[in-house]
Amino acid sequence: MKRLPQLPRPDWQRRLEHQGFHFHSIDPEGEDRAGQGEQFLYWREDVAYEFGEQAIERLYEAVRELHAMSVETAGELVRRGDLARLGLPPAAQALVEQSWRRGDPHLYGRFDLSWDGAAEPRLLEYNADTPTSIIETAVAQWNWLQDVHPGADQFNSLHEALVERLGTIARERGLRSVHLAGLLDCQEDCGNLEYLLDVAVQAGLQASLIDMNHIGRTPQGGFVDLDDRPIECCFKLYPWEWMAGEAFGDGVLDAPTVWLEPAWKMALSNKALLALLWERHPGHPNLLPAYFSPEPFGRAPYVKKPLLSREGANVEFVHDGVVSLKTEGGYGAEGHVYQAAAPLPAFAAPEATSWHGPLDAVHAVVGAWVVGDEAVGMAVREDVTPVTSNTAYFVPHFFRPGT
Repeated sequence: MKRLPQLPRPDWQRRLEHQGFHFHSIDPEGEDRAGQGEQFLYWREDVAYEFGEQAIERLYEAVRELHAMSVETAGELVRRGDLARLGLPPAAQALVEQSWRRGDPHLYGRFDLSWDGAAEPRLLEYNADTPTSIIETAVAQWNWLQDVHPGADQFNSLHEALVERLGTIARERGLRSVHLAGLLDCQEDCGNLEYLLDVAVQAGLQASLIDMNHIGRTPQGGFVDLDDRPIECCFKLYPWEWMAGEAFGDGVLDAPTVWLEPAWKMALSNKALLALLWERHPGHPNLLPAYFSPEPFGRAPYVKKPLLSREGANVEFVHDGVVSLKTEGGYGAEGHVYQAAAPLPAFAAPEATSWHGPLDAVHAVVGAWVVGDEAVGMAVREDVTPVTSNTAYFVPHFFRPGT
């Protein structure tokens, strides 16, 4: 894994915007600052990450195995009636069980990994419900590759896999349309939903965007849009644990709507999965030791994570009993998991500044995509702290065949 300087394309902003990627430059509060200066960049192409082909093959196999183990663990929790270990309220546990037992289809997910391209990838968490960075991975970095390194390759069949998988779900479920829902005042979420709308059209579906707040419910219990059209299928960038606690939450699985992701994904997007996987597969090379208590670590370094936190919120790094790094946020009441520390690869980065100030070094996390049950691509994000937050950069990658 090498971090290499690159020459940005002179018109890179226009190229990205032409591809539908409009939030390439944002500030920490999410306000659009496109074209307002390098300090507000989200997308970076003045650097790129290079990997070897054999390393990519190792990543592919590791991700396939991690996904299979995760799904197996979810099924075992349901079979044993052990969903309380997820820290979810009873109503949410019931949704997980009902969704799993009826075999609701799933679309995609993203593993976040600590990996330097040489050692084994180590699982940090599984974003299995509402992962973003889709258009950046599937479109922006692929087109960058064609422009900048046309003789190289990229671990990236995310777009084709999404089209194929969504088409398969539509055929198997007899679907003709899909609504893509989220909080549309969020530019990043809206950009990812607009991209997935195009994916849905390519998959042969009628598709439309809808704000989560505009989804209605009929007296018969079905879900409709603002035009009273039934919602056959709903892809939502909105966490299941939020949905489960809202007014319509108790009826989501009684309605005929197909939800993507399905409710059983709550068992995978929950960081309790980290400890449950370690219980079932202790010593696995792609897992880090993880427990529901810090005692097994003694004085060794570990990371305390809320079961349901997002974007690096409420994470604590503990070494020798002392908190060395802590992030803020509103999570933690649901419980925590304790995972062995696995420092992200760090690289000197004197060439740019960010909204944090000058960049002395960056820490890179690898995101590995799964569509259906197949590993299909990779994204690299980097931040100025060991905790990857919503102010992290997205950086393209490539590899050269035969390396």
